[in-house]
Amino acid sequence: MAQAKINQLKSGDGDNKFLRSMSMADRSGRLLETLDELELRVEALREAAASMEQEKETLLELIQSVQISQDMRNISDGEREELNLTANRLIGRTLTVVVSVQTIRSAQQEEFLSRATALIDEEVDKLLQDVASAKSRLVALYNACSSEAVQGPVNQKFQSIIVGCSLEDQKKIKTRLQKLIRNVCSADRSIALLDQKAAQTGNYNHLQQNVCNRNTGDGK
Repeated sequence: MAQAKINQLKSGDGDNKFLRSMSMADRSGRLLETLDELELRVEALREAAASMEQEKETLLELIQSVQISQDMRNISDGEREELNLTANRLIGRTLTVVVSVQTIRSAQQEEFLSRATALIDEEVDKLLQDVASAKSRLVALYNACSSEAVQGPVNQKFQSIIVGCSLEDQKKIKTRLQKLIRNVCSADRSIALLDQKAAQTGNYNHLQQNVCNRNTGDGK
């Protein structure tokens, strides 16, 4: 009888352990489901932050495109100075918005990214001085980002830097250069249209002057 009692107790302990084990498995499953749901929210947060980061860069580039536009060149110095002050104020306010989606990088990748960013920023600063040559240099930087053979100039120094950046950073850099080139091309088109109008006006004024000369007897 005593032995039967002991065997019964041992059997009961085994059942309890099995029940506890099942309970732990259920808890683990629920926790895993919770973490899976949180992971989706984390990724959504990163995507939203990345979108805001991109919007910030777009705004900065649009403001700079206004500063280098041909319209800014065809106004008085006083008006241009006032508008540049407004543009610089907007740039300053935009820069106060700090949104960052950090990419996991090695120390070497951080260094390459810093060097690549510095080169692009340098070209952006030169846009106001000479749009045409700055555009050519930006195209050379953009071509350096391509993994395939391209037609046109390639900045070899920048190419050696860009390959050291992370893949995510390479995509961001290429997108930024693409937008900069698009803005510069828009500015070039505005300049060309205005130059054509100026040439047409000049020809009209020249013809008008000849008519006036003939009417006054000065023409031969």
